[in-house]
Amino acid sequence: MTKLSALARLIRSKNAGPFELTFDIMFDDAPSYQRVRDSGALARETVAACYGLPAAQVKFFYCDNALAIKASIPRPSPQGDLLDSDGHGGQQYAPLMDIDIP
Repeated sequence: MTKLSALARLIRSKNAGPFELTFDIMFDDAPSYQRVRDSGALARETVAACYGLPAAQVKFFYCDNALAIKASIPRPSPQGDLLDSDGHGGQQYAPLMDIDIP
């Protein structure tokens, strides 16, 4: 097993409007990307489990031509809300880093 953070060049999160967060997982090379994609270890259900959401609330895409994986989830609080602890959504990617990839 290898952590996703060791295979990906970049794992980031950001706002996708005031009500959604989006995650980008990008790879330097096709073999690393294909290993993650083909393993099934990173999927809609995995992202949902990381953030305590039903899988149906996760938008999930494999972008083969960009060697990237993208997911979007509802923000826990709208951007700027009193309960919003990360106005730009830039610190929400951390749970994805520890996903084990066979």
